[in-house]
Amino acid sequence: MEHLLNNATVILLLLFLVITFVQSGLDKITDWNGNLSWLKGHFAQSPLKNIVPLLLGIILIIEMVSGLLCAIGVYQFIVGGESSLASYGAVLACIALLMLLFGQRMAKDYDGARTIAIYFIPAIFLVFLLHS
Repeated sequence: MEHLLNNATVILLLLFLVITFVQSGLDKITDWNGNLSWLKGHFAQSPLKNIVPLLLGIILIIEMVSGLLCAIGVYQFIVGGESSLASYGAVLACIALLMLLFGQRMAKDYDGARTIAIYFIPAIFLVFLLHS
């Protein structure tokens, strides 16, 4: 129990990333056409307009892998204090968020970019905690 309390911040941040990325990935899977349609419109005036389906697939994979690594990382961290998969998941989450930020900036959606930055703060803080 002491291990949990001493590492509550790491565990809670990992759970935050699990919820964020697994839910986002599942939404893309269950509503692929809706997401694709919205994103095609969102990027219609950007240099990314012709590769939206490819980029959506890449983001889907990275989000799901990140979320699953963080989920397994929570388990490993609680059971054995091991943090390698959690660390990989957190770094991959940061990469996914940077990719999303790049897309929002390319689409000139500055409010969307600001939202991504808000998600980036706890993700990068988790990377810091796992690597310190």
